[in-house]
Amino acid sequence: MLRGRRSPHFHPDRDPLPLHAEILCGGNVRSCQGMTSRSKKLVYALLSSLVFTACTKTPADNPSAGSSVQMMELNKDLKSVYIDDAYRNTYEIFPYSFCDTDGDGIGDLKGIISKLDYIQDMGFTALWLTPVHPSGTYHKYDVDDYYAIDPQFGTMEDYETLIEECGKRNIRVIMDLVLNHTSTDNEWFQKAHEYLKELPPDWEPSVDYCKYFDYYNFTREAKEGWAPLSDTNWYYEARFWDGMPDLNLNSSFVRQEITDIMKFWLDKGVSGFRLDAVTSFYTGDPDQNTEFLRWLVSTGKSLKKDCYFVGEAWTGRDEIAKYYESGIDSLFNFPFADQSGILCNVMRGSFGAEDYVNAQIKADQVYRERNSSYVDAPFYTNHDMGRSAGYYALDEGPVTKMAYALSILMSGNTYVYYGEELGMKGSGRDENKRAPMYWSTDASSEGMCRGPEGMDEIKMKFPSFEEQKTDDLSMWNYFRQALKIRNAFPSIARGEITLYDECSDEELAVFAKDDGVHEPVLLVINVTDQTETADLSSLGEFTKLSAVLNTSEEKIVYDHGTMTMPPFSIAVLTGE
Repeated sequence: MLRGRRSPHFHPDRDPLPLHAEILCGGNVRSCQGMTSRSKKLVYALLSSLVFTACTKTPADNPSAGSSVQMMELNKDLKSVYIDDAYRNTYEIFPYSFCDTDGDGIGDLKGIISKLDYIQDMGFTALWLTPVHPSGTYHKYDVDDYYAIDPQFGTMEDYETLIEECGKRNIRVIMDLVLNHTSTDNEWFQKAHEYLKELPPDWEPSVDYCKYFDYYNFTREAKEGWAPLSDTNWYYEARFWDGMPDLNLNSSFVRQEITDIMKFWLDKGVSGFRLDAVTSFYTGDPDQNTEFLRWLVSTGKSLKKDCYFVGEAWTGRDEIAKYYESGIDSLFNFPFADQSGILCNVMRGSFGAEDYVNAQIKADQVYRERNSSYVDAPFYTNHDMGRSAGYYALDEGPVTKMAYALSILMSGNTYVYYGEELGMKGSGRDENKRAPMYWSTDASSEGMCRGPEGMDEIKMKFPSFEEQKTDDLSMWNYFRQALKIRNAFPSIARGEITLYDECSDEELAVFAKDDGVHEPVLLVINVTDQTETADLSSLGEFTKLSAVLNTSEEKIVYDHGTMTMPPFSIAVLTGE
């Protein structure tokens, strides 16, 4: 209609009013004074008669240049508030591709240790490492031995050192726990296989002779999702592929193993577990999946009261809510992630700024009904998804930055995949999504990895860390600023959201976050490529511009209650 960035699906009869009465007088300033739905309909009627004659929107005059100076100066005195709870900033590392210290081209634990200061300086307070157990694959999601470290990555001593060094920096370590399946090279599967090979064809197996038979699901009947067991007349369940036999999670033997595994690593000092593929524990059965999660979470917390669990349930909001009934701390918020998710759709213009906020409010209501103490786990992309810098072909940085800021400023325990802070690219085959951390353009420089076999040659869109670290306007510095803001205002991660819909629309949203303990904050976000303004004079509680995130050469200006927001910008207001 009148704005420069309206959703193509916008319709005045069913969508919220983006403007207020000021526009009828030629202005472009939103007001946070109340407007009833009836008055909105009246304005729509007036707009319909004026839209082609007197009422086109003119972007606000550009404020003075120098956005990077404003961001650095205004944010420089922000102090991180450390709170020892589950609301963290978590950095996901794919160890194979992160940092190599022994020259074999494969990332290792010592490499991660060497980058802990980098990770801490970025503002992260937790690490999630994808699997580090022995495995024949580069990704390690088919585990040979749950009680050991893959020699490619180092030793148990290295892992213990990592935990110790993280502890010195108040960084928690989350272990990736793969319980849906093992590898066929796992000792448990090997022993079950040997037993069935020697079992006479007309005999029934017994756990009295081999308990490992009960660790997996075997049958003599061929069916979909089951693989033939070589040299026998048996089949085993393997829903992902033949090299990943599914565990029998009903087995008391398996549950005791899982208990022992969790205790082993909790005793080493890990703070909790990321649970792989929770929707696949019992294929097609969310009820059983939820019951198993309930057992798993209660068992883990009986071993360590504050043991943290976050689950991968790659599904929609309502099924995610079902899994929260288990009592699990967190589940990844998939509806917001990836190039089909809410964040990307906001930046592409299919959803509006207020849609972004309302989606969070609705998700919080749905999840909290199932688990009153849940902690959301927002993220934008991970090791199974294309990297976000490839989502916007023509973007030179602002859109990618803004989208990630929207993720980082969500409530909960936020997750960032390594290399996203540099704007790395990688899509298509899985190997491309796990490319070497872009420390330098020189592939032979210290720390650089060679990447997984079969990875395509990837032309990066943004500079390496070596180049970005001295640029105040770089992707890397923007990430640091976003995390700095999150750490300085605890209500951002922990607060309940209140949307001021009277001055929010498709382009700009104004909303408060308040956890009832720490200082409440007001966030103003402009998700467009135009300068937008809002009249915040009625929000007397929030009078101080305390932090900003800029992506353009314009400043955010707050003057006598009027907020002027440059393209793709975020402002944080507090009380004096």
